[in-house]
Amino acid sequence: MADEHNEQSGEVSENEKKPAGKKSARGKIILTVVLVVLAIAAGVYWFLTRNEVETDDAFTAGRSVTIAPHVDGYVTELLVNDNQYVHKGQLLARIDPRNWKAARDKAAGSLEQAQAAFQASEMLRDVAALEFPGKLVQAQGTLAAAKAQQFRAETDYKRQHSVERAATSQQDIDYARAALDAAKAQVMEAEGAVQMATPVLPNINNTKIRVSQQEGQVKYAQAELDNAALNLEWTELRAPCDGWISQRNLELGNYVAAGQHVLSIVEPEVWVVANYKETQITHIRPGQKVDVKVDAYPSLKLHGHVDSLQKGTGATFSAFPPENATGNYVKIVQRVPVKIVIDDGLDPNQQLALGLSVVPVVHVDTQGQSDGAPHAQQRAPQPQAAQ
Repeated sequence: MADEHNEQSGEVSENEKKPAGKKSARGKIILTVVLVVLAIAAGVYWFLTRNEVETDDAFTAGRSVTIAPHVDGYVTELLVNDNQYVHKGQLLARIDPRNWKAARDKAAGSLEQAQAAFQASEMLRDVAALEFPGKLVQAQGTLAAAKAQQFRAETDYKRQHSVERAATSQQDIDYARAALDAAKAQVMEAEGAVQMATPVLPNINNTKIRVSQQEGQVKYAQAELDNAALNLEWTELRAPCDGWISQRNLELGNYVAAGQHVLSIVEPEVWVVANYKETQITHIRPGQKVDVKVDAYPSLKLHGHVDSLQKGTGATFSAFPPENATGNYVKIVQRVPVKIVIDDGLDPNQQLALGLSVVPVVHVDTQGQSDGAPHAQQRAPQPQAAQ
């Protein structure tokens, strides 16, 4: 009985060993197949993505125009709301214009006064062109008459002294002497008048200078009027471009100062700024195709191209650029901003907000490209030699 039991137990153990061996071999085969499949999948993935450069350090960007008033005052009208789409030239808000209208009217009155003074100076210039030469001729004539009167007085005076004493009287002699002195005084007065009337050209030029001065006053008054008109026009805040209202810090009745930021307008054009590592830009060139995935809209597939590479890393243009020439140095991989322009795939009814996270994939072409200098499209044009 014991021998039979041993034989049966030996057969059972051999039967148990055979399935266990088969399971172990089958597991090795499955593991080998899985490893081969993984290796093939990795090879296929590498082959399909070997010319793709991807980064998750990328965001949407665009133009945001800051709106600030040129003049100060109280807001009397507010015609836009948050996130509203506006068109170029559309009225956004209006500042109380009454004091600016008064300033414009005052400037207009000053201009009219200056223009009247200018016209008067022009008439005086025309009169002076005839008056001053005439005054000189008149003074010369008066001098000639005075000299003639002096000659007559001298003749009478000499006659009174040449005749016999009995033929004249002391009164006649005194009269002749007084007439001679008066004639000499008239000659002196006439000579002074001639001297005053002699500078004809300087007097005429003086009137011309006054005309130029009044003309300058007219121009100054015109400039003041133009400035006042601009200030009045600037009481209306208008959109300088198409876009969406953003960062609105303006309410009806607020007092705003000149230069104060009251709102922003985000333009429709959107692009992507991707911060690639410096080790990733080796084969990136302007014009290469790019696929962009937007985290906010997983189903949105955008297509674009590389527009340009910034001529400097992000650290170079930071507020506090690193100073690597002092202390210990630890090498850190830098990032270079790459501008990517979106060509198609955007939903016209859904505008991308600025600053959204995206994942761009650049399809590079490594064939025929060296790891050296950048592509010719990125090189600065060389100046031509002077001929």
